Amino acid sequence: MMLVLAALSGAMLLGGGFVVVVGFNRTNPPIPRLSTRMWTKPVDRAVKRRLLLVLGAILVGAVAAVWSGWGLLIFIVPAAAVALPVLLSAPRNRDLELLQAVDRWLRSLASLLATGRSISDAIRVSARQASAGLAPSLKRLVARLDERWTIEQALLEMAEELDSPDTDAVLAALALAAQRGGTGARVTLEALADNLQDRLRALREISTERAKPRFVVRQVTLITVTVLGLALLFGGSFFAPFGTPIGQVLLISLVSAYFGSLLMLRRMTLPRARQRILRRAA
Repeated sequence: MMLVLAALSGAMLLGGGFVVVVGFNRTNPPIPRLSTRMWTKPVDRAVKRRLLLVLGAILVGAVAAVWSGWGLLIFIVPAAAVALPVLLSAPRNRDLELLQAVDRWLRSLASLLATGRSISDAIRVSARQASAGLAPSLKRLVARLDERWTIEQALLEMAEELDSPDTDAVLAALALAAQRGGTGARVTLEALADNLQDRLRALREISTERAKPRFVVRQVTLITVTVLGLALLFGGSFFAPFGTPIGQVLLISLVSAYFGSLLMLRRMTLPRARQRILRRAA
């Protein structure tokens, strides 16, 4: 009876803590209870799925803890349900996404310069048809130009916003071309676009190679969790030592070590930070 109460108390504590965290991090105004549009926005649907996942994992962990006598399952199952999808998923490759957007913008800018427009006018026109990843920065760039910023200052500020060594080279070339009155800007931008294509090709190959060990680890984790779950369900006597205090300490140590190894693997697949070539003077 005490174990059941402990399991239920732990489940209620975890569920309440998660609801409090979600409530404090919510930025949208509350949706009316009778609204027919509840949970229709993508962010709301994502929050709902995450909430249901955590609550379901807490319930499963509580049932497993009561059935097996392993009190730590109240915490291990929800932690695994939340951490494993994050640790085993592909991290966002910001460099690749940004370079794709910059490459399209460069080619659009070069074609506009070929019509005789100045660099400032070409930037204003290209901002209207930029991709979603670059459009906000370009709109702020145009706003600064409208506020009588020099084009060099505006481009330097955009470089600080994007914080990318690859975009530094592009914006520095634009700033130099603007100082020369736009002479040779189109040829320079086309050459930069060709270089970006080579860089994009290399990034895609690197991303593909990094995905291979991640796929293997994902399959191994799925097989391991399935086999251990079935073994615990049909051969509980084999795992009886884990029900002792020492066994519980060993269990949490093994689970922590495995999560730690997955975290190390994820950090190894993250792109390394590179030094920028364009920085604003202090």
